[in-house]
Amino acid sequence: LAMASQTVITVQPQFSAVQQPGEWQTGLLDCCSDCGVCLCGMFCFLCLSCQVAGDMDECCLCGSSVAMRTLYRTRYKIPGSILRDFCSIWCCTLCALCQLKRDIKRRRAMGIF
Repeated sequence: LAMASQTVITVQPQFSAVQQPGEWQTGLLDCCSDCGVCLCGMFCFLCLSCQVAGDMDECCLCGSSVAMRTLYRTRYKIPGSILRDFCSIWCCTLCALCQLKRDIKRRRAMGIF
């Protein structure tokens, strides 16, 4: 039997996916989707703020800041702006912080945090 010459593949073809823009896992006013987070925010706002900051490896005092929300939003390519982050934090601080914590919990459960 004659051996036909065969091409030996030494490098695997590479696959690259363009990362799609993300979105928040829950809405700003979806507090009932995780009552534990909501109750923690209502009765111990500073504890929840420190939890969020700890999750993000940041200083405990900045968990409920515009900078934290903007950092998280840009990290996960969630559309928005610094002005919108500011308005969310200024007008509805508790809801914005709870949304951030819910999002962290869901992304952690999906293995993408």
